[in-house]
Amino acid sequence: MDFAFSSEQDMLRTAAREYLAERHPLTGLPAIIDGEPGWQPDSWQPLADLGWTDDELTLLDQVVLFEETGAALLPAPLFSTVALALPAVRGDEQLRAAVASGALKLSLAWAEAGRPQGIADTGLATTADADGRVTGRKILVPDAAWADALVVTAAGPQVRLVRTADATVTPVSTSDQSRRLYEVEFDAAPSQALGDGSVLTEIESRAFVLAAAEALGVGRRALEDGIAHASTREQFGRVIGTYQGVSHQLVDSYASLELARSLTYWAAWALAEGDDQAPVAVAAAKTAATEAAVAACERVIQVHGGVGMTWEHILHRLYKRAQWLDAFGASGRALRGRIADAVLG
Repeated sequence: MDFAFSSEQDMLRTAAREYLAERHPLTGLPAIIDGEPGWQPDSWQPLADLGWTDDELTLLDQVVLFEETGAALLPAPLFSTVALALPAVRGDEQLRAAVASGALKLSLAWAEAGRPQGIADTGLATTADADGRVTGRKILVPDAAWADALVVTAAGPQVRLVRTADATVTPVSTSDQSRRLYEVEFDAAPSQALGDGSVLTEIESRAFVLAAAEALGVGRRALEDGIAHASTREQFGRVIGTYQGVSHQLVDSYASLELARSLTYWAAWALAEGDDQAPVAVAAAKTAATEAAVAACERVIQVHGGVGMTWEHILHRLYKRAQWLDAFGASGRALRGRIADAVLG
């Protein structure tokens, strides 16, 4: 069995890294995400032209891609469109083609206040009447204001498509401005049926794998910054990377990220192949990668000393994305509980 990436996937990684470095450098990110609308809408079509929104990409292709977009903190609704919403519209060729061409940006509206927040949880207060009109309120919807339409979970369970223009979208104050969250109110909004809730488990699993991939990119970018600083910054006549108190922090981060990388690739393979261990692999990948990214950011902030705590430095942006990814969908404790249930019965 060959677990190596194909030459095409290696080329995809190289091309994505070079494109993002040229068109979306981290140095230009604060001015974009701290302003309005928080991203560059004209950047979307080039991403579609590169094929990044094409459903023909395999899950492993997307893992390669999201590692790179995570490292760049790409301010665009790519995660919400591809990782969260795309599986729900696969049954509609017209919608799928619109996403692939860049004509349709999507997000998933699943969470409700006072109820379980998991994507696959189906005890929902949002309803759709006999005419398909959706009524309800969703919270923490990623990139909702940037999306053309929302995939909405409703009681039944059922999944429906609502145009964003038919809903009331209100921004929520959150720490990660590179992935904005919104509350969305539906008041008898017209909708299109996409199917029952059977796709939600697949959406959750794919989203967890791609969140893990993003976290690997975030952690890698923070670690690269820490290594660069520790290799040049001098104290007491020596570069600080020669002190064990600094170098061990970076080595621990590297080891955690590499373990998480192996788990993420295993999860992507298991999910794509329908392997029996896919649920365990997905839970392990999501919790390992996101927690490794959070820890890497915290350690690198410490390695940088005072400058790591400043607003101007990019580290706090990476740290906030890592924290969002860690909290997304399910906590590490909940995912470890799933693993324990599978292993111990």
